[in-house]
Amino acid sequence: MATALPITIKKADGTTSIVYALLAGSGGDKSPALWRSSTAPGTSGQQPFFQLSSRNNGDGTVRRLDMTYVYPSVYTDTQGNTQVRSKAVFTGSFALPMNATSADMSEMGAQIANLIKDPLVVGALQTGWAPT
Repeated sequence: MATALPITIKKADGTTSIVYALLAGSGGDKSPALWRSSTAPGTSGQQPFFQLSSRNNGDGTVRRLDMTYVYPSVYTDTQGNTQVRSKAVFTGSFALPMNATSADMSEMGAQIANLIKDPLVVGALQTGWAPT
């Protein structure tokens, strides 16, 4: 189990770093670790948010890893107040078998992370259209 820390990623420009500050580490099963990007405009409730939680399935043969990411579209209204226009939301859940080898789990983790950041997938996320 990893220790919860701030997460630094690159913006779409590939150069600028964005830090997701750690709000809270997980307190155990079903208790999410929470991060927020305080570098984004607006109040804390208007900034991108990420959470991860984990739990066993009923018979303990699988660990489920659940994640949620919320990216608000924020604008400034005519009175100078920041407002949320809309929110892009990602929810995902991984069923991770407890009897898989550590090599298989390591490879799966690397491949899913690399698939998500592949230009085809990134483009689909940016436009809302799957590749045709």
